[in-house]
Parts: sequence; C-alpha cells; structure tokens
Amino acid sequence: MIRFLKYAFLFVLAAVLLAVALANRQLVTLKLLTPELETFSGWSWSLDVPLYFVAFGGVAIGLLIGFIWEWIRESKHRQEVAKRQNQVRSLKREVTKLKGEKGEQADDVLALIDNKPRKAG
Repeated sequence: MIRFLKYAFLFVLAAVLLAVALANRQLVTLKLLTPELETFSGWSWSLDVPLYFVAFGGVAIGLLIGFIWEWIRESKHRQEVAKRQNQVRSLKREVTKLKGEKGEQADDVLALIDNKPRKAG
C-alpha cells in the first residue's frame, strides 16, 4: 500500500512538473552581470534558456545549498558521535582485558587453594 502511494505521489509530481514546464517554455535571457557592470568590466555573459529551466534550476540550487548547509551544521554532531564510538571501543577493549586478567587471577587463586595442604584437626 505504501509503495503504491509513493509511486502515485511521484507520478502526480512528475505530471505537475511537466505541466509547469510546458506552460513556461518561452525563452528568457540569463545575464551574469548588470549592463552597467558589463560596460565597466568589458566582459559579458548571457544565456537564453526556457523559463521552466530557470525555475527548476533555482529550486535545485536551493536544495543543494540547503543540503550543504545542513551537512556543515551537523558536523559537530558527527564529531561527537565519532568521539563516543571511540570511547565505547576503548572501554570494550578495557573490559575484555580486565575479564581476561580476572580470569587469570581467579585461576591462580584456585590453584593456590587446591595446592594448599589441609590442617589436620
């Protein structure tokens, strides 16, 4: 059921995006610099693209900037998780080592008790 809803949503989204693209096919000119800056710098760059490309490109660039921003913002949390994972590994090694030492000590103590002569009483 969930899979069907997911595919239905994606189909409706694709249909809406296609309708927006078909309704906005007219060409627009994208310029890197304003006319004043073009005159001042002597360099100009422009590109004629369909309007829907500008709209969808703006959304895509906005999403990309948002993802990068969030990744940078969460870096301190990832560092903290890595630090905690290292602490857990270290503590697990220490516990394993202590269990091994405790086992050896227990064996030594038992060996001493077993070899100890009993007093006649």
